[in-house]
Amino acid sequence: MKKTGYTGGMDSVRFGKVLGIGTRLAAKTMVAAVDAATAPNPSTGKAASGTARSAPQAETRAAAAGTRLGQKAAETKAQVQQKQKNLKQGKKRFGEAVWGPFTKAGKVLWLEFTGVFFGLFSLSAATGAWKLRSAMHGTDANHEAHVQFLIAVAVSIVFGYFCVTGFVRASRRGRK
Repeated sequence: MKKTGYTGGMDSVRFGKVLGIGTRLAAKTMVAAVDAATAPNPSTGKAASGTARSAPQAETRAAAAGTRLGQKAAETKAQVQQKQKNLKQGKKRFGEAVWGPFTKAGKVLWLEFTGVFFGLFSLSAATGAWKLRSAMHGTDANHEAHVQFLIAVAVSIVFGYFCVTGFVRASRRGRK
């Protein structure tokens, strides 16, 4: 079977060995570079007098590094808090932008639905008042029918008011 592609002529065992050796050499080079970067500067002074000065210098360098590290941590914390605040604010605005029209339409529909509901009750009460219109003038003979007529008219007026105000509020809310 003939291998094709760019890996066709490669020996996988040899490739693995070369890759492992290269990785180890890169790690050793990295360790040597870190050691050289953290070592004290040899050109700052003589070896004998340098040992006496190196301890206080190392402490001040460590203190300065600790201060810089603390400042950097505080800056990072402030940035994280600002990003969290901005994220919450963005989330809130996104919710308002997405769900705002739905809630607005839902409130308008609810007001219109209740307006229709009260309109049906008002119409029913008005129909009852129409049937009792002969009792409009109260006499001793039709006192009970007259009271029922007045109650039907009052209920029709109250539910009619609720019907009209429901639609007025719906139209106002729809225009906002």
